[in-house]
Amino acid sequence: MDNIVILDCGSQYTQLIARRVREMKVHSEILPWDATIEQIMSRTPTGLIVSGGPRSVLEPDSPRLAEGFFDLRLPILGICYGMQLAALQYGGTVRRSAAREYGRATLVVTDGKCPFFAGVPERSQVWMSHGDDVEKVPAGFVPTAVSEDGVVAGMRTPDDHITAVQFHPEVSHTEKGAELLGNFLFKICGCKGDWDLGDWAEKMKDEIRATVGEDKVICGLSGGVDSSVAAALTAAAIGDRLQCIFVNNGLLRAGEAEEVLASYRQMKLNVAYVDASEKFVKGLAGVIDPEKKRKIIGETFIRIFEEEARKIKGARWLLQGTLYPDVIESGQRKGAAVIKSHHNVGGLPKDMNLSLLEPLRELFKDEGRAVGRLLGVTENIVRRHPFPGPGLAVRCLGDITREKLEILRAADKIYLEEINKAGLYDEIWQAFAVLLPVYTVGVMGDERTYARVCALRAITSRDGMTAEWYRMPHEVLARVSTRICNEVRGVNRVVYDVTSKPPATVEWE
Repeated sequence: MDNIVILDCGSQYTQLIARRVREMKVHSEILPWDATIEQIMSRTPTGLIVSGGPRSVLEPDSPRLAEGFFDLRLPILGICYGMQLAALQYGGTVRRSAAREYGRATLVVTDGKCPFFAGVPERSQVWMSHGDDVEKVPAGFVPTAVSEDGVVAGMRTPDDHITAVQFHPEVSHTEKGAELLGNFLFKICGCKGDWDLGDWAEKMKDEIRATVGEDKVICGLSGGVDSSVAAALTAAAIGDRLQCIFVNNGLLRAGEAEEVLASYRQMKLNVAYVDASEKFVKGLAGVIDPEKKRKIIGETFIRIFEEEARKIKGARWLLQGTLYPDVIESGQRKGAAVIKSHHNVGGLPKDMNLSLLEPLRELFKDEGRAVGRLLGVTENIVRRHPFPGPGLAVRCLGDITREKLEILRAADKIYLEEINKAGLYDEIWQAFAVLLPVYTVGVMGDERTYARVCALRAITSRDGMTAEWYRMPHEVLARVSTRICNEVRGVNRVVYDVTSKPPATVEWE
């Protein structure tokens, strides 16, 4: 089996590279930038990719690859920071850019013989994100592309041992990104493309069995795709040694507890139900800061599981459906920036008495869905929009009260009902209502009102790392707004969020 090893220099896009490679049915795995040559070669790589990163290569303590990395006689692709590292290694010149180049840019291919650009138009749109650039290509290297303003955007060695580009082919905004990565995999590395998620699932079952041994595992089911798929995968590996616990934290959507419990029974999972809504809501009383909310929810979540674990002889592990976007945003990798913590990443107490089992942490959401379908997870769960671990606590801005949660549940239910009626649910990656800590003046029944504002959010995405706001039909928005204002006591104004990611995140908190 072919294997592409990706050296992670701290980029927010590193896992996108791995995902794009896997989409082409080539196995990939990520190692930290300081991996030794021995660690790299133990993976028997077919090719190597060096990611971008947030640091400047001109900083003395910025990431540097192991000595001898570029001497490995394997095809190497350097992306952004990776290109700059290659330039420095071979005597080229890297400089601080006069202005940071971020966003879409026009690429001009100047080397018609470069296999990396085979079949790609001379001019195309690419995604740039860098503060340094290569001023002078190393001696012996061939310049392959420039940006429209003349900045070096690509280079290679004549034997194609090293290919490097300043832009990000892994990001969906690069028009021909898939073709470019495919050229590296198949034309330069000679990969066969014979790996799929079914292979990954079988390998992960083996890893789960080897990791937990004869211990029992507790799974905190949330009703979402991630925890459900993690449970199905682990149950397939260890059978009835998996004990699932569904916790009603009081932060769920309308009717959610009853719906998901029915699905889990259909999946024949061993599930216990715990109503801890009072404990969660009480713990959040008066808390406004979103990071504090996440930390409180994370710790409460774990404490409840520790309590339940004491009832289960032999329970040593806590299974969670952590995905890689959670890891990325929580800054749990060397050199990565923290965007926000997640209750299941970095929000866990240090004295937790259970070890974590996270079999999905190297997957993106759509990959998790695909694995779920392979494992027979019910379709009503597999197709569900993502729902944050902290639940409605991060969609109810400001302090949390039962009254505000009920208002939000009612508004959110109406919103999703109308989206489903319009047949739009599966076109949208995620849609939800947000209750704002804002009051506005309105008029209803010839009387003045002073009530809350509800914001609606809907986005499209491939992987959750970037997202575009969904162009909701105006007639759907009109129906949603009318129903919320008429049916939800306490709301007199509805607004629609038209911000993409970046600059925003998907959730408001």
